[in-house]
Amino acid sequence: MSEDPTPSTDDPEDADLAEDAAFDAFATLSAENAALKEQVLRYAADAENTRRRAEREANDARAYAIQKFARDLLAVADTLGRALATPPAGEDAGVRNFVVGVEMTQKALLSAFESNGLKTLTPTAGDRFDPHHHQAMMEQESPDLAPGAVIQCLQPGYELLGRLVRPAMVVVAARSSGGGSSEGDARGANLDTRA
Repeated sequence: MSEDPTPSTDDPEDADLAEDAAFDAFATLSAENAALKEQVLRYAADAENTRRRAEREANDARAYAIQKFARDLLAVADTLGRALATPPAGEDAGVRNFVVGVEMTQKALLSAFESNGLKTLTPTAGDRFDPHHHQAMMEQESPDLAPGAVIQCLQPGYELLGRLVRPAMVVVAARSSGGGSSEGDARGANLDTRA
């Protein structure tokens, strides 16, 4: 009689191959799982960053919505300031009342600026020139002040909730002409030629 040619299932080689295949499948699935977890974490981080950015932009839009309107009103504040700097001469009661009315209008406008977060920047003589808040209109020699100090404020600046709306226009003490540099070089160093 002849023996049955069907292979035995208890063959150790077949068991090793099946075990290796299962281990490879497990390793592949584990790597896929780790990659998917990493991808989900990236998407979650991107979504959180997008949410934060949108929230910050919405807050900025609310906070600075009046910036253009405020910038347009600065010309009114400047005109009122110039009108009060040189009041008309005369003892006429009508003229005095007019000047008082202009003063009250200016005070109301500045109060409205302040209540909406618009702060006036008016550097005084001796303050250090700050290019982030000041615009140098010219330089002058000043024996009393250090080079780079503000001599005079020509026009006040304004900032809205920490953001500059308009720089203060100032006259700055010139750097000394000694030390090998010419006087023209010292004067032109901080001069704003855009004005």
